[in-house]
Amino acid sequence: MSIQELLTGGGGLVVLALTVIQVAPVKINPWSAIAKAIGRAINAEVLAELERTRIKLDNHIKTDDERAADMHRARILRFNQELIRQIPHTREEFIEVLTEIDRYQQFCREHPEYPNSRATHAIANIGRVYDDRLQKHDFL
Repeated sequence: MSIQELLTGGGGLVVLALTVIQVAPVKINPWSAIAKAIGRAINAEVLAELERTRIKLDNHIKTDDERAADMHRARILRFNQELIRQIPHTREEFIEVLTEIDRYQQFCREHPEYPNSRATHAIANIGRVYDDRLQKHDFL
């Protein structure tokens, strides 16, 4: 079957209709839809691998974020232990640990599934001691 037979036998009418629909002001793009379908069929393996890679990356990011939160919590707990042992600290050290507390609490708000009750009392104690030191002006 030649191109001339296709055009005169009704195939030309389909091509013309699809082209008119593509150009029409209504946003129906049959050529684009056909091209996307063919592209998806050809690249199915690559798209599946990209999806698996995205899932692995998301899991890695989640693990890394949780590890960072664990480190914030560890610094908070260590600082609180030093306060309990009556090791004196400078105002700057308090400001640093308060920054750690802010980051830790922000992570906990954004990730309600993360277990965050482990540092509650330590955070309260650090805040109380900081307020006492501010009032008495007796930082190291």
